[in-house]
Amino acid sequence: MNLSKNVRCAVLVLAGIGLNLLMSAVVATFNIPLYLDSIGTVLVAALSGYIPGIVVGLVTNIIKCFDDPTSIYYASLNVLIAVVAAWAARRKWFRKVWGLPLIVIALTFIGGVLGSILTWFLYGYAEVGITTLATEYIYSKGIFSQFSSQLIADTAADFLDKVITVAIAALVINILPRDLRRSFRIYGWQQTPLNTTEKIKVGDKIHTRHSLRMKIMVILSMAMVVIAVAAITIGYVNYQTSLINTHEALAKGVTDYVGSILDPDEIDNYMEQGTSHPDYNHIVKLMEATKSSSPVIEYVYVYKIEDDGCHVVFDLESLTDPEIVPGMVVPFDESFSKYIPDLLEGKEIEPLITNDTYGWLLTIYKPVYNDAGKCVCYACTDISMHALVVDGYGYLAKQISLFTGVFILILSIALWLAHYNIVLPVNTMAVSAGEFAYDNDTTMDESVERLKELDIHTGDEIENLYHSFVKTSEDSVHYVTQIKDKQDQISKLQNGLILVLADMVESRDQYTGDHVRKTAVYCNVLMHELLKLGYYKDQLTPEYIEDVTNAAPLHDIGKIKIPDAILNKKGPERLTDEEFEIMKTHAMAGSEIIQQTMKTVPESGYLDEARNLAEFHHEKWNGKGYPHGLSGEEIPLSARVMALADVFDALVSKRSYKDPFPFEKAAQIIEEGSGTHFDPKVVEAFVNTKEAFQKISEHFSDVDDIDIKGLIH
Repeated sequence: MNLSKNVRCAVLVLAGIGLNLLMSAVVATFNIPLYLDSIGTVLVAALSGYIPGIVVGLVTNIIKCFDDPTSIYYASLNVLIAVVAAWAARRKWFRKVWGLPLIVIALTFIGGVLGSILTWFLYGYAEVGITTLATEYIYSKGIFSQFSSQLIADTAADFLDKVITVAIAALVINILPRDLRRSFRIYGWQQTPLNTTEKIKVGDKIHTRHSLRMKIMVILSMAMVVIAVAAITIGYVNYQTSLINTHEALAKGVTDYVGSILDPDEIDNYMEQGTSHPDYNHIVKLMEATKSSSPVIEYVYVYKIEDDGCHVVFDLESLTDPEIVPGMVVPFDESFSKYIPDLLEGKEIEPLITNDTYGWLLTIYKPVYNDAGKCVCYACTDISMHALVVDGYGYLAKQISLFTGVFILILSIALWLAHYNIVLPVNTMAVSAGEFAYDNDTTMDESVERLKELDIHTGDEIENLYHSFVKTSEDSVHYVTQIKDKQDQISKLQNGLILVLADMVESRDQYTGDHVRKTAVYCNVLMHELLKLGYYKDQLTPEYIEDVTNAAPLHDIGKIKIPDAILNKKGPERLTDEEFEIMKTHAMAGSEIIQQTMKTVPESGYLDEARNLAEFHHEKWNGKGYPHGLSGEEIPLSARVMALADVFDALVSKRSYKDPFPFEKAAQIIEEGSGTHFDPKVVEAFVNTKEAFQKISEHFSDVDDIDIKGLIH
C-alpha cells in the first residue's frame, strides 16, 4: 500500500515540475510581467508534504538553468516556498479564508523581498527583467534609492504573482475529495501504520525536555553548516585570489598596451603641448576605449615621476575634470612612499593594493623606456577593489543560495527518515509501555498482542530493541501471572488461617456457631450498600472492603483470654458485674494480640482493620460503649459496621443466655438503635438490605459461597 502511495506521489512531483516549467514558458512567450513558476511547487508541497514540494522547487530551477544559468541561484527561494506551503497545509490554512492572505504574504516575502535582495547581491541594479520599467519609474521620482526602488517593484510584482499562485493551489486543494488529497502523502512506515487517533496519541503523550527529532535536526544542521562554512570560505578565498590574479593580469595587459601606443621620445612634448600635440587626442581615445573594455578598470593614466611628484602626461579624468591638465604635478600618496626611490630610478614595482585618496585600488605601474633604455614615464592602471568585493559578494550569495536549497532538502529527508525509522518506533514503544495493563490475565495478553502488532522492522538497532522489548514484556507477563497465582495462594492460605484461628476461639463458645463467618458477610453487604447510597465513598474502596471482610472473623479474637466459665455461662443466670467487666476486656485483648502480630507483618492492611474491629466493635454511636466510650465518627467505620453486624447476629442466634429472636424483632431492635447504638447511615444500609440479611441468617450454613452482589441487588 505504501509503495502505491509513494508511486502516486512521484507522479504528482513530475506533474508539479511540468506545471512550473509550462507556466514559466507561457509568461515568457506572451511577455506577461509575472513568474508563475512556483504554482506546481506550492500545490505539490500542500498536497504531498515538505520533501516532494522541495524536490519540485529544486528540480524546476535546475532544469531552467539549462536555458538561463542564473536560475539555479534562485532555487533556494523555490525551496523556501515549498517549506512554507507544506507548513501552512499541515495547519489547513489553504482551506480557511483567513489563512490564504497569510500564505500570500509569506510567499511574497520569500519571492519578492528575499528574491530582490538576492538579485541585488548577484547583479546589483538589474537593468533587465520584468520589473525594470517599474523600477526605473520609481527611481525617477527621486524619492527612493536604486536598491529601494528595485525592492518595491520586485515585491509588488511578486505579490500579484503569489496571489494568483495561492488562488490556483487553494482552488485545486478544496475541489479534491479528502481521500484523494490524503492519497498523495508520502510515507516511510517501518512498522504497522498508525491511524489518526494513534498518531495523535503518540504525539500528545510523549513529553520530553529535548526531543530526539530536535537533537537530530540540531546535530545535522550544525554538521552541514560547519562543512558549508568551511567549503564556502575556502571557495571564497580561492575565488577572490583568482579574481585578483585575473584582474591583475588584465591591468598588466592594459598598461602594456598603453605603453605600446606611446612614443617615448615625445613624452615631454605630450606634457608641454597637451591636446595641441597631433597624436595626443588619438592616444586619449585609444586609452578611453581600453578603459571601457572592463567595468572594473577605474583609472588609466600616464605619469612621469620626478622628485616633486607625479607629472601628468595622460589622465582620462581630464575629460571630466578641467583642473587636471598635462604637466600638472600630483603629490605622492603615502602608500607609495617606500616605492618612490624605485620609481625615480625607473624600476618596475610590484602590483599595489592601496586605500588612499583615490579609493580602494589595485594599481599596476609599468615603466616606459626610450631607445637609450631610460625610463621616461610610467603607464598606470587602477582596478577597483570595490568592484572585486561586489563580485565576491555575488559569489557568496550564489554559494549560500545553492547551499540553502540543498541544505533544506537534505535536512527534510533526514528528518523524514528519522521520523519513520527512529522517532515513531521509539515513541510508539514508549506509549505502548506506558499503557501496558497488568489488571488481569486478559488485559496483559492483549497488551502483549498490541506490542507484537506494531511489527517494527527498521532493520537496525531499533528493531533489535523492539524484539527485546516484546520478549521482556512476554517474560514479565509470565512472571506477573506466576506471582499473582502465588499471591492468590497466599491470600487463600492467609484467609484460611484467619478462619482457623477464629474457629479456635469460636470453639470455646458452645453457642456461637458460624458467627464469625456470618458477621463477615453481613459487613460486606453493608459496605456495598453504603457505597451504593453514596456514603463514605472516599473510604469504601474495593481494597478497603476486601480488607474489612477478610479481617472480620478476628473481631472476637480477644475472647481467647476470657475464662470458659464466663464465656460459656449457662442457664438463666446473667453475668455478674465483675464477670461482665472481665468479658469487656476481650476488646483490648484482641487489639493487643493483633498489634503483636502486626510487628511481624507491618505492611498488611487487613490487620489494621482487624485491630480496629477487635478494639472498637463494642463502641456505640452515642458514646456509651466500651472500651473507650468513643462516639460518632470517632469510631472507625469498619467497627461501626461490625457493631451492627455483631448485634444482629447475636439477636437472631441462640446464645447460652437466650433463645434466638425472630428476624422481624431483631430488625426492629436494630432500627430502634439508629443514632444511639448504631451509625444512622449504617442502619439505613441495613434497612435496604434486610432481605439479604434474612437469607444469610436463615440459610448461611447451607451455602458454600454466597453471592454478595446478588444479595445486594
